[in-house]
Amino acid sequence: MVWYEEEVQRVEKERSTLNYEPDTIFYGSSSFTLWTGLYEDFAELKPINLGFGGSTLAACVWFFERIMTTVTAPARMVIYAGDNDLGDGRHPTEVLLFYRQLIALVRARFGDIPCFFVSIKPSLQRWDIIASIRTANELIREEIEKDPHQHYIDIFPLMVNYQGYPRKSLFEADGLHLSADGYAIWKKVISENIYAVNGALQKTS
Repeated sequence: MVWYEEEVQRVEKERSTLNYEPDTIFYGSSSFTLWTGLYEDFAELKPINLGFGGSTLAACVWFFERIMTTVTAPARMVIYAGDNDLGDGRHPTEVLLFYRQLIALVRARFGDIPCFFVSIKPSLQRWDIIASIRTANELIREEIEKDPHQHYIDIFPLMVNYQGYPRKSLFEADGLHLSADGYAIWKKVISENIYAVNGALQKTS
């Protein structure tokens, strides 16, 4: 995990850049890290972006305690990770196990705050592992359905065309990272899901 060190050090300083106590943690991979408009898009939710580039769910587990020390009482967490695990050759069942470990850490530190998992996105670059992506998503969805404090945000159908392939306009030239149009979709669906659960944006007790 040493190759994440520079990114993790950057994330550790993120809290000091805010003039408010964060309510909403965004935690995961570069899909969050590269979201330059995240703070503006979710301003009412008092966000903190703790995503770090290239991270896997395994890395999110490994660095959790270290990264979360600066956040004391969040109201909710939004998670996006898993496609890098699959891209590294891990089995969907391994991805599920790392997700379970991450949720266990969230519960130990923050209690039963709502956790929103953004489904692993279909991308042009990783279309060769789409079967694994679908399987991992389904395994995690089934896991989430067991817990009323977890919520599955399914972005998959919004990111494919009528033929079932990823919409090119939603990605940068690399076919992996999101374009402005891609982030616009994510903003809408993530906001809708959070407000559906916490309409009044009251902190959970």
